Amino acid sequence: MPSLFDYLIKHTMPLAPKALVKQIARRYVAGESVEEMLAVVRRLNDQGMMCTIDLLGEFVHTEAEARAAAKEYETILEAIHREKMDAGVSVKLTQMGLLLDKDLCVDIMRDLIFKAKELGVFVRIDMEDSGCTSDTIEIYLKLRRVFENVGIVLQAYLRRTLGDTRDILAANAGNYRLCKGIYVEPRDIAFQDGEITNRNFILVLKHMMKNNAYVGIATHDERLVWEAQRLIDQHKVKREDYEFQMLLGVDEELRDIILASGHRLRVYVPYGAQWYAYCVRRLKENPKIARYVIQHLWRSLVDRVANRRQ
Repeated sequence: MPSLFDYLIKHTMPLAPKALVKQIARRYVAGESVEEMLAVVRRLNDQGMMCTIDLLGEFVHTEAEARAAAKEYETILEAIHREKMDAGVSVKLTQMGLLLDKDLCVDIMRDLIFKAKELGVFVRIDMEDSGCTSDTIEIYLKLRRVFENVGIVLQAYLRRTLGDTRDILAANAGNYRLCKGIYVEPRDIAFQDGEITNRNFILVLKHMMKNNAYVGIATHDERLVWEAQRLIDQHKVKREDYEFQMLLGVDEELRDIILASGHRLRVYVPYGAQWYAYCVRRLKENPKIARYVIQHLWRSLVDRVANRRQ
């Protein structure tokens, strides 16, 4: 059952002052401009972390908007190549026109991935809500027949994910980011119990590793980190055949622990002018994130007050 806090977050976030949301966003979004984002990526690279860059925005309404987003991604690709950054990009297909015209989306993605290949950059196709899942996998498999520098995201809370994993492996296209999933979905589509989702995450991850797929293990749940490390050891997975992934600004202590243990780690770095819609939507969809953010802000406030008194 959702808590009262969860209910309040879901129904009051759209009323929150933009300045308050921006205060929250500062830690989790790498600014609005390419320059601000690149500064964050440089800092993370200097600390030994890889990055994947996400231009915020989805569900475009016109072809011009889709092509403008692709053009900005080209600018990012050129910057990654020019500065020799340890980074790739993550792309949402609805931002590339999926809901306008599937063929248009394929054409835009084909051009983008071709440019990324020329520049030596990897492209990760993000997974969105369940209404986009089949089309996303279909387009990924079509692109993967031509390009090796492209991967996909699968969500452990979807009931179909183990089957999707097997289908993608059968097509020799197994390069995944595996995450729990954040969109609110009905029971017939997604597991509603967090423990079942965790068990399915491990089941799917084990299947990926047994079949020698490359996998980005995307989680902030220390139980899943421990289980993943157990599977890595059990299946003798080479360091270069997997990575851990975490969102910018989330549980940096755990991030440091993973790095100190000798694992590679990639940080998901979102940025862009649509930061406000992104933050409000994500906080509404997952009040647990809001709880974490509010606890962090409260601890920061307490620390500042304590420092002033010293």
